[in-house]
Amino acid sequence: MTAPIVIVGAGLSGLRTAEELRRAGYEGELVLVGEEPLLPYDRPPLSKQFVRGETEDTTLRPAEFFEEKQIRLRLGSAAKAVDTAARTVILADGETLAYEHLVIATGLRPRRLPGLPELTGVHVLRDHADALALRADATAAKSALIVGAGFIGCEVAASLRAEGLDVVLVEPQPTPLASVLGETIGGLVARLHRAEGVDLRCGIGLDTLIGDSGKVRGARLSDGSEVDADLVVIGVGSRPTTDWLVDSGIELAEPTAGGGVLADEVGRTSADRVWAVGDVAAWLHDTGDRKRVEHWTNAGEQAKILSCALLGADLPTAVRVPYFWSDQYEIKIQALGTPGAGDTVDVVSDDGRKFLAYFSQGGALTGVVGAGMTGSVMKMRAKVAAATPVAELLTAT
Repeated sequence: MTAPIVIVGAGLSGLRTAEELRRAGYEGELVLVGEEPLLPYDRPPLSKQFVRGETEDTTLRPAEFFEEKQIRLRLGSAAKAVDTAARTVILADGETLAYEHLVIATGLRPRRLPGLPELTGVHVLRDHADALALRADATAAKSALIVGAGFIGCEVAASLRAEGLDVVLVEPQPTPLASVLGETIGGLVARLHRAEGVDLRCGIGLDTLIGDSGKVRGARLSDGSEVDADLVVIGVGSRPTTDWLVDSGIELAEPTAGGGVLADEVGRTSADRVWAVGDVAAWLHDTGDRKRVEHWTNAGEQAKILSCALLGADLPTAVRVPYFWSDQYEIKIQALGTPGAGDTVDVVSDDGRKFLAYFSQGGALTGVVGAGMTGSVMKMRAKVAAATPVAELLTAT
């Protein structure tokens, strides 16, 4: 009897891979392994609608879906090791699963700041349990300190501010999102938060936390100042969940290069019949680089490609234009393409709150970023795909 395809990681990328394998005609056994005891759920709402109490359920598919598609769920036990020679995965509860193909979709874990005192009221945000704990503390809090103004930090700051908390947001870089979208866009995002009453302090980091009877009460910042906070959220990035693969022989990217599981342009790793998808996977790109892409839409696109390659089917031929978004206050910040912090940025529309900008390298359009301008961003998909000369676009603006 043929062993199943085992997908380790029951988040979005793992779920999408299972769906795409069935869609592509795979009729064999499928096993979806998840560390959490919950059905696969959507993570983006955790920092927004969920933490604000506007939704209780972010489940992506009901239990009946998995029964209908004959996807066996193995939830509540993380993978702890893999033996690529024996083609087996060992789970934390001791069970060993044999596989015909293994798909690694274990995603990310939040980074933590070393050396901080152990205090209640201090949170990271990645999974459902994190979000529940944060929401519970937020209902009783009056003030919050958010450390890190990346996407998660900015979204949580916006959510807590909308709930009426006094929010201090600190970021060691010159602006929010500076490492992702550069300081020009970061400055516009900073303007948005300050307009909403967030005390945004850039160029400043966290020195230590201050507690009282085991509960956080504030913090001392790197400039020597102190802030009051009865709630702290650490949002300083994430790292790929690859600890369980260290002795597997599967080739991993160096942490200095972003870490993750190294894979080719269809998700195939260095080990036979082992694949990687989603946030944990450093795929080979057209530039010749292997890099991870931590975007919601990327999970589905990679899952489709990987599933076709695994089954020997024709690969999708449509040009993929990366897309991601972030909801902050009532503004949706959207990005098409591959905008980077080192690109040339032309802000072509700005009304003091909403904006639209073109990113380019060598005069060719690499991406479009907008805030509160959904239609203007999305109509640029073909222009981004064609690497249109940005001069043509600026002339037409």
